[in-house]
Amino acid sequence: MANKPQKADPNYKVIAENRRARFDYAIEDDIECGIVLMGSEVKSLRENTSNIAESYAAVEEGELWLVNSYIAPYERAMFKHEERRRRKLLASRKELARMWNDTQRKGMTLVPLVMYFNHKGIVKLKIGIAKGKKNHDKRETEAKRDWSRQKQRLLKQG
Repeated sequence: MANKPQKADPNYKVIAENRRARFDYAIEDDIECGIVLMGSEVKSLRENTSNIAESYAAVEEGELWLVNSYIAPYERAMFKHEERRRRKLLASRKELARMWNDTQRKGMTLVPLVMYFNHKGIVKLKIGIAKGKKNHDKRETEAKRDWSRQKQRLLKQG
């Protein structure tokens, strides 16, 4: 995992987070990508109006795309954008080849985890290379989480 910037950084800001991703998928690895946006989309994101929960990423014809992500329309824009258009993601060729191999051969999927402004004020998207969990896996994860919480409570009391 990449090092997170310090909280004191005024430019770092989480725009949208996919909280269900870690519950529904076992995330093997994550990659930070750039995203190609229009001006009205960036202004809309600064007002914190987006959703990546129902979206997914796909490698098609040697390019990485973010499909079905929502960015609310910016009211004061001269040139409006489409809310759920496909947005191109920027990754190195090496990362792109690895993602394509993982999705084609190993049966994994690309799940957007977090969209944020980095320390330079540029929009970035963290994508997880993930494998879908079955119901028993989800229950097992929940049981582990409950046990660790209970352990913390016991240590705190004792």
